[in-house]
Amino acid sequence: MASLMQQQPKGVNGGSNRIVAVNVSPSNNLPTPSQHDASSNHEKPGWKKFMSYVGPGFLVSLAYLDPGNMETDLQAGADHKYELLWVILIGLVFALIIQSLAANLGVTTGKHLSELCKAEYPLLVKYCLWLLAELAVIAADIPEVIGTAFALNILFHIPVWAGVLITGCSTLLFLGLQRFGVRKLELLISVLVFVMAGCFFGEMSYVKPPASGVLKGMFVPKLSGQGATGDAIALLGALVMPHNLFLHSALVLSRKVPSSVRGINDACRYFLIESGFALFVAFLINVAMVSVSGTVCAADNLSAANADQCSDLTLNSASFLLKNVLGRSSSTIYAIALLASGQSSAITGTYAGQYIMQGFLDMRMKTWIRNFMTRCIAITPSLIVSIIGGSQGAGRLIIIASMILSFELPFALIPLLKFSSSSTKMGPHKNSIIIIVISWILGMGIIGINVYYLSTAFVGWLIHSSLPKVANVLIGIVVFPLMALYVGSVIYLTFRKDTVKTYIETKNEAAMEKGFMVDGQLELNEIPYREDLADIPLPP
Repeated sequence: MASLMQQQPKGVNGGSNRIVAVNVSPSNNLPTPSQHDASSNHEKPGWKKFMSYVGPGFLVSLAYLDPGNMETDLQAGADHKYELLWVILIGLVFALIIQSLAANLGVTTGKHLSELCKAEYPLLVKYCLWLLAELAVIAADIPEVIGTAFALNILFHIPVWAGVLITGCSTLLFLGLQRFGVRKLELLISVLVFVMAGCFFGEMSYVKPPASGVLKGMFVPKLSGQGATGDAIALLGALVMPHNLFLHSALVLSRKVPSSVRGINDACRYFLIESGFALFVAFLINVAMVSVSGTVCAADNLSAANADQCSDLTLNSASFLLKNVLGRSSSTIYAIALLASGQSSAITGTYAGQYIMQGFLDMRMKTWIRNFMTRCIAITPSLIVSIIGGSQGAGRLIIIASMILSFELPFALIPLLKFSSSSTKMGPHKNSIIIIVISWILGMGIIGINVYYLSTAFVGWLIHSSLPKVANVLIGIVVFPLMALYVGSVIYLTFRKDTVKTYIETKNEAAMEKGFMVDGQLELNEIPYREDLADIPLPP
């Protein structure tokens, strides 16, 4: 039997589209090997098919347990007890929605988010989005740098500024160890991160935060007290990261997906289940951190020294929260877990930056070179702040980096929401009306909070500033146009109509998914997956 693969239009960067077919000339009615493979693929037990898709969601979820999350969680608990737990709940529910949308986008189109942005937007917009995405990677890398420096300070009493310099090479070492078994390395890092989780769960069972207070803080929105709005935005920025959307849409392309409507739907469902489980674990760990910090720092028998630490809690001083469970070894185990958290998150950030560059610029760079570049850029502000402000200043820089990520979010989120809801990009796999409404309401809510906080905080600073009036006027002349540009850019991305069609329709897709010949056409058992993404290190 002669067969010829149908010529398929190539999209941006040569990535293959998701739906393909094969023309065949049947010579008899016997099942072909491709038919047998396709039918046997659908007959595999559900758990076996699910395990073949496990990996991307868990790797992405590490970003929700990075030092930036730890810093903002502990500070929010120390300042506001359990009042901001609702932010974590909403943030991780929203994270589950948008991460699943990112996975669906990659599975359906065969391209990741940055490639679709390059194909869709004009040249100037494309480069602006690329620069903003790179800035998001750098902002996400700052907490990893500082967190690793704090861990080295606790373990070896190395000054924070020296630890910042050392971290420039630390992740290169971890990446170099991958040749000896990347899956074993990532498993070790994950185990160490969950050691930290076990510590906080153990401490939570010891201090016993009131269930009523935790549940009230989780389900009753409240922003009271000084700095509550800023801490809430920092929590959102630490939870919902722009670069994670680019990363997840690329990670799923390393999995082979059957080329049928049913196969794509199954893959999307399995990625959703995996992401849901991974993010639920991340949610529990974040809740435990806030609850432990809020309970310990609000205790009646809190010592004067610990009270001072609670008033300005940083990653460098948070090990005292675990002394009830771990005793003298609390600082060592906490530092090891913090080191693992920083390094694992840095590795995911490096890969996110690699695929952002590959997608927007069609340029690949060696992993160690990419890591060295981002680390050098992230080290500069971290080093300056740690030298001038010490560990307290470095801790505040983590909060600032999280807020930057929150302000950056619209420039990755809006394209994702539009592309995943577009029939020109997703075909019949586009978002349902319910998902469109929920995702846009949550997305616009976060963007609205950002704009409100940005405007009110700046106006308040101008009113109470001790600078001369001339300086205030000059600052206003520079900043207000930038704020207007920010709002205008969000409006442009929201209302711009998509013009590029990446989805290719095929005839009789519903029948083709069964793996039999229909009108002289037969589906492929599995579409050719992206070879340029096949070397992404994923857990087994």
